[in-house]
Amino acid sequence: MLVRIPKAIDAATLASLRQGLADAGSDWVDGRATAGRQGAAVKHNLQIAENSETAQRLGDLVLAAFERHALFISAALPNHVYPPLFNRYDGGMAFGQHIDNAVRLLPGTARKLRTDLSLTVFLSDPDRYDGGELLIEDRYGAQSVKLPAGDAVLYPASSLHRVTPVTRGQRLASFFWVQSLVADDGQRTVLFDLDQAIQRLVATGGDAAAVTALTGSYHNLLRMWSHP
Repeated sequence: MLVRIPKAIDAATLASLRQGLADAGSDWVDGRATAGRQGAAVKHNLQIAENSETAQRLGDLVLAAFERHALFISAALPNHVYPPLFNRYDGGMAFGQHIDNAVRLLPGTARKLRTDLSLTVFLSDPDRYDGGELLIEDRYGAQSVKLPAGDAVLYPASSLHRVTPVTRGQRLASFFWVQSLVADDGQRTVLFDLDQAIQRLVATGGDAAAVTALTGSYHNLLRMWSHP
């Protein structure tokens, strides 16, 4: 399931993130620092050092936005979230075809996080750079994603994906991984579709008894499939 999340980051927060990245200086490091063996061979970008004060401060802004975003909660059913990271693609930079690591060690802890979902937040306006599309392979083929600044895309971390070369300008983004309460993408999709249908019924004044029954079914399925 691939879900586009419009206006995930508001204008004020977006401005703060951009300024923080512009002022990051030596906190920008080789992006291969957080890549696995497979990813490092095809990764060519810059990234904010994940143990830096910049990454932690700006990451908190990103997390605050998603903690209250209803569409993200509905689609991801988040259990644990990897602290947001930030990357930059200048002219000629790209990230070749890869699959994200299945398990990541949470920074500063001995805890491991299963990466069920990947999320990318676009921080640069699309007319400010050429190239830099995120290409995601899913059941319907390759999906090309290049969204307005502040919008995000959520997709299974098991998907093959890549970032095409930037040929003009600069592409800034934030990204992180989610361990969902429901590990199976098919089950998560059923729950998302059911939740969206319930919300539409509520918004349009649908039959109250039907809403109650469907809501009960949703929570019973979540109870069956979730693994907190």
